[in-house]
Amino acid sequence: MARLTRKELKTDRFALEVQHSVEYVSEHRRQLVLWGGIGAAAAILIAAFFLYRSHERSVRQEKLANAMTLLNAQVGPSPNRFAPSFPTEADRGKAVEKAFGEVATKYAGTTEGDIAEFYLAAHAADAGRIDEASKRYKIVVDSGKEPYASEAKLSLAQIYASQGKVADGEKLIQSIIDHPTELVSKEEAIIAMAQLIAPTDPARARKLLEPLRGFPRSAVSRAALNALSDLDQQKK
Repeated sequence: MARLTRKELKTDRFALEVQHSVEYVSEHRRQLVLWGGIGAAAAILIAAFFLYRSHERSVRQEKLANAMTLLNAQVGPSPNRFAPSFPTEADRGKAVEKAFGEVATKYAGTTEGDIAEFYLAAHAADAGRIDEASKRYKIVVDSGKEPYASEAKLSLAQIYASQGKVADGEKLIQSIIDHPTELVSKEEAIIAMAQLIAPTDPARARKLLEPLRGFPRSAVSRAALNALSDLDQQKK
């Protein structure tokens, strides 16, 4: 599935979130300490709570980042002693599943846990374990944590379509069209919808794609034109 690796997660975004948490704590701690007495004690407790949460988040992010480094680990001799490597592709696959599985299990319900579930779903799909992939994508979708849930919806919709459940796939993509995210724009979702329904309703698919031909964002217009080209090939 091409979409599974279309957008790589950026750890600097996570780092920025941690930085904002620390800044929030520092600012409010200074304000609360001015109250003195009970206020100061409350400030210390609040600061401790937020700092603990920030620390816990950084631990989760580190575990997730470590798991992600295994995705592109070398198969065969490592170019240097600091880079992870594995003797075979199968060995790397097992290590990837183990690392992401630990994050998904230990940090279930957190953003990092959901991201780990997403990668486990993608890995299962690549290995042909479609039922497992579907189950894991649904965990991310049901979590409601955007924007990762929107990517999971697209992938799950593709699985549903491959199983003949096009209507279920349409519902998932329509929810993104109604509520786009920073990872999946409204236009990208419309193109995904057109591609989903093209085999069964090419006329409707073309109607969705035509307005995006000259869209200002070149990536969107190119994707729309490619999808229209696929429709033309489908008629031959």
